[in-house]
Amino acid sequence: MRKSKTLTRIKEGKPARMCVLGHFIPSYIHHAANAGFDLIWLDMEHRTFSDREIAALLTHFHLADIDCMLRPATVEKTSLYRYLEDGATGLMIPHVSTVEKAQALVDAVKFPPLGDRGLDGAGLDSDFILQGGENFTEEANRETFLVVQIETIEAVNNVDEIAAVPGVDGLFIGPGDLGLRLRQPGSGGLQLEEVYDKVAAAAAREGKAWGCPAGSIEDVERLKEKGAQLLAFGGDFMTLKNMLDDHGQKLAKIYAD
Repeated sequence: MRKSKTLTRIKEGKPARMCVLGHFIPSYIHHAANAGFDLIWLDMEHRTFSDREIAALLTHFHLADIDCMLRPATVEKTSLYRYLEDGATGLMIPHVSTVEKAQALVDAVKFPPLGDRGLDGAGLDSDFILQGGENFTEEANRETFLVVQIETIEAVNNVDEIAAVPGVDGLFIGPGDLGLRLRQPGSGGLQLEEVYDKVAAAAAREGKAWGCPAGSIEDVERLKEKGAQLLAFGGDFMTLKNMLDDHGQKLAKIYAD
């Protein structure tokens, strides 16, 4: 089974180098791998892909030897472990606010004794049974990961217990959704920076990784100092936008009447 670069970095106490993909751009995967990234966060929560497109992209992840952290649009059990069978290295699940939901996700995506994932052993993750065998389930539990998103005040209040669930490998703060909720009446005045510290402390106590999106290299440096190992920096959406804005401005100067 393919070895996870993300988990290797985390076990070594190092941050994983992550960028984001939200569109069907196979070449992006290869360019990211060539640029030294360890994993790509593939977003299906807010972007639309067909099943065939996802299967094709996951094949490119294996060809490029880079991890895929797939954020699905469902928490239906068989759909989740099908993504792992099709080649995703890890799953990131949005809006995990309770221990019960975290445990249900572990049951869905981890094999016994951790969870209750269904066994096929004939997907891309086992090289279509060519690399399977009696150790496959142990390898799958060891080389795939489950990251849960902390995006609500309830999740922040429960983060110590969520972090302690065996089989949860990482915590990922969603500053957009969480920031929206922190601005609502009744939030108790909790600030986002306080959440970073609370999640960092919970992750450290349980030996789990944590992270969030980083909007600038200064954010990367600051959050790395807090112990974050899963920082998403760079992606197709903003890269294309910034490139086109820059080129458009340059052309406007050259072509100005």
